[in-house]
Amino acid sequence: MILQEYKIVFAGTMGAGKTEAIRSLSEIPVLSTEALNTDQNSHTKMETTVGIDYGEVTLDDGVKIGLYGTPGQSRFDFIWPVICKGAIGAIVLIDHHIDNPIQELENYLEVFQNYTDNIAIGITHTDLSSERSTNIYKEWLISQDLYSPLFFIDARKKEDVLLLLEALITSVEVNHDITT
Repeated sequence: MILQEYKIVFAGTMGAGKTEAIRSLSEIPVLSTEALNTDQNSHTKMETTVGIDYGEVTLDDGVKIGLYGTPGQSRFDFIWPVICKGAIGAIVLIDHHIDNPIQELENYLEVFQNYTDNIAIGITHTDLSSERSTNIYKEWLISQDLYSPLFFIDARKKEDVLLLLEALITSVEVNHDITT
């Protein structure tokens, strides 16, 4: 039985770390729908999410948050609105190392802004060798007049993902004038 009070969705590019981010936060064993990756052109990882990942985290104030992960491939986009239904916000993860991360960020924001006004952005894999500056994200957000929280994270590190989650929750509280 799922007893969470709130729901947050993790979305983004294949291999960006959505499942890993949920694993790093979840207090329960993560329900994962990993399957053998048959799309080696998109990413060379062995497994990929084909349904929904689910985990839970309890905040310091006792509020329980359900963590829902979406599949990253666009061929599974039919499930995204189902997963987002009832969510208070979304965390979009983008792999810095892919060919065109700004285009992917733009695509994911365009889609997920249809489901929620509350989005935080995590850029992953910035530790890998790349000639691309991380400033491109901030510059692009400013050029688009967007003010979503933006962090460079390692999805394997609980403290990184928790910071992103707390920024999203703070954004929800501010945008909806919620006081606790």
